[in-house]
Amino acid sequence: MTKLIPKLTSLSSVPNREITGKAKLLVDTLVSKGCSITEASKLAGYKGNSSRVSASRMLRKPEVQAYMMQEIQRSLGLNSAKAASRLVTLSQGAKSEYVQLEASKDILDRAGFKAPEKHQHLVGGDFSINIDLS
Repeated sequence: MTKLIPKLTSLSSVPNREITGKAKLLVDTLVSKGCSITEASKLAGYKGNSSRVSASRMLRKPEVQAYMMQEIQRSLGLNSAKAASRLVTLSQGAKSEYVQLEASKDILDRAGFKAPEKHQHLVGGDFSINIDLS
């Protein structure tokens, strides 16, 4: 799998600088298609053998990273409703009871009704048991 960018910059620490249309198209392609940087760079119009290098340099710019984070968050927000609907559908109508159970547990967990964690408690020290059967 191709590494997208080494480190994403937070949105709040980036000054308001405009990014080029080509950079927006590169980020939009990466986020929407989930393809490699090489594929996205060609689709975004970067030319020649060094299209991947040029795109990688563009993706290192803080303003481009901030735009990418914004678009990823937007995409996740839009798709979260579809994912939640799928969970409900699975919990109500999956053929497998196991799938229904797991989907139901996941819904409850996301709603804040998580089952308590199971912990094994070990007690240190020596103890002895004497059983008198007489």
